[in-house]
Formats: sequence, C-alpha cells, structure tokens
Amino acid sequence: MEVLNVRVLMALLVSFAVTALLGRVVIPWLRAMKAGQSIKEIGPIWHKDKEGTPTMGGIMFIGGIIAAVFTAGLPELQKGSYGGVIVLLLAIIYGLIGFFDDFMKVKHHQNEGLTASQKFLLQLAAAIVVILLLRNTGYLTSDLYLPFFNTTLQVPWSLYMIFASFVIVGTVNAVNITDGVDGLASNVTEPVVIFMMLIAILWHRTELAVFAAAVSGGLWGFLIYNRHPAKVFMGDTGSLFLGGAVAGLAFGLDIPLALVFMGVVYIAETMSDIIQVAYFKATHGKRIFRMAPLHHHFEMGGWNEERVVRVFTLVSLIGCLLAFAGVIGRY
Repeated sequence: MEVLNVRVLMALLVSFAVTALLGRVVIPWLRAMKAGQSIKEIGPIWHKDKEGTPTMGGIMFIGGIIAAVFTAGLPELQKGSYGGVIVLLLAIIYGLIGFFDDFMKVKHHQNEGLTASQKFLLQLAAAIVVILLLRNTGYLTSDLYLPFFNTTLQVPWSLYMIFASFVIVGTVNAVNITDGVDGLASNVTEPVVIFMMLIAILWHRTELAVFAAAVSGGLWGFLIYNRHPAKVFMGDTGSLFLGGAVAGLAFGLDIPLALVFMGVVYIAETMSDIIQVAYFKATHGKRIFRMAPLHHHFEMGGWNEERVVRVFTLVSLIGCLLAFAGVIGRY
C-alpha cells in the first residue's frame, strides 16, 4: 500500500508540474497561432469579453497526464497491467476528436467545427474499441454492479455493449457541455477523479489509481491559467479528453452506474439543454430555463462565475460522496 501511495502522489505531482510548465509555452503559442475562442451570439452578452481568449488549452494537461502515466505508472506497465494506458487511450482519442473540432473552428473563425453526426460516429467507434479492449484484458465484465444494493445484474454482452457505448458517448458530451464558465469543468471534475483514485487505491488497482491521480494533478495545473478570469480555455480538446477519462475510469473500475451520482452535475447540465430545446419546440418559443445549459441559467439569474463554480463543485463533491457510499462495499 505504501508503494502504491508513493506512485499515486508521484503521478499527481508530475502531472501538475508538467501541466503548469507547459502553460508557459502553450498559451503564447496558441496566441501566436491566433487560436482564439469564438463566442456564440446567443450566449450571455458579458461572455463576449472572452472573445479571442486562447482555446485548445487542454493540450497542457493532456501532456502532463501522459508524462505522469509513463513515469509513475511504468512499473505497472512492466508487469503487464495496461488498464491505465487503455483508459488513457480512450481519453486521447476523444481529445484528438476535440482537437480536430477546435482546429476547424479556429481555421474558419467560427464556433462550429465537426458536424453532430461526424462527432457521434467518431465517438461511438472509439467507445466500442476501448470497451472491447477493457473486456479482453479482464477489466470489464457484463455484470452490472448496482450501487447501494451490493449486487450485480447479469446482462447479455450484446446489450451491455449498447449500454456502455451510450454511457461513454453521453458522458463525454456531458462534460463538454459543462465546460462553459471559467474553471467549471476542471473544478467539477476534480472530486470525480479523486473519488475514483481513492476507490482504485482501496481496491489495489494501482494502474487506474495512477491515471486518476494524473488527471487530478493535470487539472490543478491547468486551473492556474483557467480559473476566473481565464487566460486559456481547454476547448473541446480538453473537455472531450476529460469526458473520456471519467467514463474510462468508471468502466475500468467496473462501476459505470456510479456515474449517476458522481456525474450529477454533468447530467443536470445535459438534461437542462435537452429539456430546454424540447420545451422550446413543443411550445413554439417558450423556455423553462432563462438560458441553457444550467450554468447560464444561474448566470442570467445574477450569479457571477465564481459562485457558479463553487456551488456546482460542491454539488459534484456531494454526488461523489454518495457514489463512494454506494460502491465501497463491493470488494
């Protein structure tokens, strides 16, 4: 256990340091590339001040996380424990999808990149490949663990594949939707990855604990530059990577239903968007929320960005505590 804790701490510190140092190089490079964020006209008018802030900053913590996984996690790789690398692979694939999307936006100087169908097909293919890798390496079963009931539900593999693909793609896009206020996605995701790091430590899943710690450290390093007022945005590069990391860890630990609790903010943000659009169409122009997704609703109600981040992070923390209580009795 002591060796495990040292590796976890090492992963966190390496990721933090590399991310923080990369910020000194990447942000000026993004400015030189004129990789500035375009702000939608339909968004809060005060967000127009953010126009031109460098985006694609997720490159910073992706670099930090990769460095940490292949240093602190090297002993586990040498033993043939590839779970952390498989989850990292999933996150990187989604990060690449996001990078291409960001690049298209920057190139054409607009807030639209890949089409929705292009994103969905690429994300679905990535999910299927990594689900198969996790299953074939013994990390994933088709027995669905039910939090709080301490039992599993046997699911046919074909049905489980559909479920898992839906959850992974849904989680990735939910994290992406949450990334709309300075520091929000990073702060909300911190309790989530710390929760999964602690679970992985308790269950002696060193390679996954190292990866979760690397994500945590990378986010802390990124927040040096991303907290309000943000000097850089993570872009789809970062938010899709984070979504892949969260979903990959949940399936790597074989506790995907815990996402209902630890991902409560992601779910609320996504559902507010879905409800708003559906209600708007059904009522020919009426709205339930002042603006969707949910963080904009509170902004329009007078909350500043710092308050939104504090409250949403607290809700995320409470959800993670519930998730911890729900799965702790599994092993």
